[in-house]
Amino acid sequence: MTTTEEPTLTIDELAARAGVTVRTVRFYSTKGLLPPPVLGPRRVGRYGAGHLARLALIEELQRQGMTLAAIERYLRQLPADLSARDLALHRAVVASWAPDTVESVSREELERRAGRALGDEDLRRLTAMDVAVPDGDAFRVDAGLLRLGVELLDVPLSQETVLTARTALIEHSRAAARELSGLLRAAVADRGPQDVKSLSAHMHPLVVQALLTTFQRSLKDELREWLDSADE
Repeated sequence: MTTTEEPTLTIDELAARAGVTVRTVRFYSTKGLLPPPVLGPRRVGRYGAGHLARLALIEELQRQGMTLAAIERYLRQLPADLSARDLALHRAVVASWAPDTVESVSREELERRAGRALGDEDLRRLTAMDVAVPDGDAFRVDAGLLRLGVELLDVPLSQETVLTARTALIEHSRAAARELSGLLRAAVADRGPQDVKSLSAHMHPLVVQALLTTFQRSLKDELREWLDSADE
């Protein structure tokens, strides 16, 4: 497991950031699902971004109904040196299969799921991103977007920039989906309904992973060019 950030989180802080209990973290560790912490001064275990990303992936796999044995097999197939960013990509692929779920929860439950206290400004930003929308004394929460929304709270960008980026992502992803859908429809125009359903089910995960991987590499290239030009 690699990460550019030094492991600085205690087990309590890791559990809070991940929205799980300390007991859950220890359970995953004993099962070998979570790498051991880095021992710091006084042999206090410290956790980093890689641990947090791996926890998020495990929790997502559980939400999809996978057993611990199946999760263990899934994680064993992953390269040992995956970065936190790579683990987040895997979680995104898994989460793409989650049904659209919007629940009404109390502020206390929202904070529990977020793994942190949420101030009024945090709630305003989550509302602007359509992650948590006020509903009387409760909040309508998009479970699939909550973890992403909470992580964005700590990104040092203005709310306007985040919302503009969100709009751009939605517009371009819908355009790509329309074009790919058109190509697939043309390819199976002469086939029966059952063949179409079978091909769609087979292609869905492949297309999602291809889009995520392609976008990740394209973004990496763009950032590299930007940083290289800044150095020059």
